[in-house]
Amino acid sequence: MTNVEAKEVEPYLALKTAMMPRDTNKHGTIFGGVLLSYIDLAAGIGAHHYLRAQGLPEKPIVTVAMDRIVFKEAVLVGDTVSFWTTVERVGTSSITLHVSVETECQEKTIQVTQASATFVAIADSGDGRSAVPLRE
Repeated sequence: MTNVEAKEVEPYLALKTAMMPRDTNKHGTIFGGVLLSYIDLAAGIGAHHYLRAQGLPEKPIVTVAMDRIVFKEAVLVGDTVSFWTTVERVGTSSITLHVSVETECQEKTIQVTQASATFVAIADSGDGRSAVPLRE
């Protein structure tokens, strides 16, 4: 499988959720770790969506890397947060997606953060250690 340029792939709304009081830190804003968890989840959903759309077989994938993440804006309780994914690269056994995180506030969309997440396909044997090709 060849590399995929991000501009060739439409952004995909992988996840949209409302932030709840249980997700806050002592300052009343949403924990960065909660957003990181959602980024990981959204990237996995986006990767599976892309692979299915390409007609590739369903294989387990696991996160192997995320790049540096800088939080530009605070997220508050009640904010609706959207996680948009775009495929950056597809390799032999891995797929990398860009995740853009946005919140809606007073009818404006505000970019909160962004990240790249890389997943690798693994054998369905359950050991989670053997990388396998995405394409059979």
